[in-house]
Amino acid sequence: MRILIVDDNPTNVIIIREILKKENYRDVVSATSAAEMFKYLGLEDRSVEIHPHPSDIDLILLDMMMPEMDGIEACNIVQQYEHLKDIPIIMVTAIGDSKKLAEALDAGAMDYVTKPINKVELMARIRLALRLKQEKDWHRERDQRIQDELKLAAMVQQAVLSPAIQDPLVHIHALYQPSFELAGDLYSWYPLGDGRYAVILLDMMGHGISSSLFCMFIASVLKDTVTTYVDPVKVIQELNRRFNQLDLGKQLVQYYFTAIYMVIDTRMKRIDYVNAGHPPGLMIGKDGNVTTLDSVCYPVGLFDKIEVQAETIHYEGCERIALYTDGLLEAVEGDHEQQLQYLIHHLRDYREWEEDVMRKAFFEVEVPLDRDDDKCLVWISLKEGEASA
Repeated sequence: MRILIVDDNPTNVIIIREILKKENYRDVVSATSAAEMFKYLGLEDRSVEIHPHPSDIDLILLDMMMPEMDGIEACNIVQQYEHLKDIPIIMVTAIGDSKKLAEALDAGAMDYVTKPINKVELMARIRLALRLKQEKDWHRERDQRIQDELKLAAMVQQAVLSPAIQDPLVHIHALYQPSFELAGDLYSWYPLGDGRYAVILLDMMGHGISSSLFCMFIASVLKDTVTTYVDPVKVIQELNRRFNQLDLGKQLVQYYFTAIYMVIDTRMKRIDYVNAGHPPGLMIGKDGNVTTLDSVCYPVGLFDKIEVQAETIHYEGCERIALYTDGLLEAVEGDHEQQLQYLIHHLRDYREWEEDVMRKAFFEVEVPLDRDDDKCLVWISLKEGEASA
């Protein structure tokens, strides 16, 4: 523990040093002015931008009355730097003015002791301040570890998302923006052979760590489920069965997710899909007409068994399909119908994938904090080609 004594009176410094030495606090340094204290804290030139680095000072005993700059002003300056705010400052003063003492505490001082110094009182206040400092340091280090782990988890989560596909008869791209480090949205697509592709977009209830963990569980079983069952009805039913196998104990919150899953057959120019409580997908024809891929069954995970109905649509080529999560809608003011119309109005103008333009239009808008949610947009471009007999 390193303690910094700031006092222009050498006698006061000697007295405090001796008190600390007898209590086995031997790592003690001193400064005779606020300017010298700033040097210890790495603030020699406050006119330039400071590059924060942890200070090796654990406690400051700061004299209130000093020439050039008093302790209250010096304390105010230290508090302006985020990386120094957690250093406890104890004012040492001969002033009994309660207004001045209140001013010192308002400036960021943790405590104060009065002169002449009482050894018992000084050491009690120092031990309390250092104990609180240790607790703050422990919490800060723990929070930093958690943040590092969250960043790693976010990288893992990003790694399971499917890369873009640009095949002759279909292009698939996505934009994805979590509201926190981890998100509850997941998209994937898989080539099934014979010109067929399985595409799924899901949105787990809520967002944050719990939702992301459920998403990672779904991601772990998704490929096997899709490639084994393929058929939209069977895939959604199997995901519902797998999700309900999770033993969550007696949870008061019922977790579930909405999903839209489709199989695109580029040879037959046919799409079979199931919308399980998800916002309606949009199929935009080359003439600009929009067909909505509406919900046809309950979300996944709400019930042990769900009735699932698949829908089929055919296309000619040059159509575009937009799948999205509700975070994209909530970025727009208005009720659900107004949000949907806004989305349709803007998306129908895009003939091809335009990532920068789409990101600016839908992902870089100001959203109230209480409405901020994970955002995801999947864009499927269906190309012209000969349909198989």
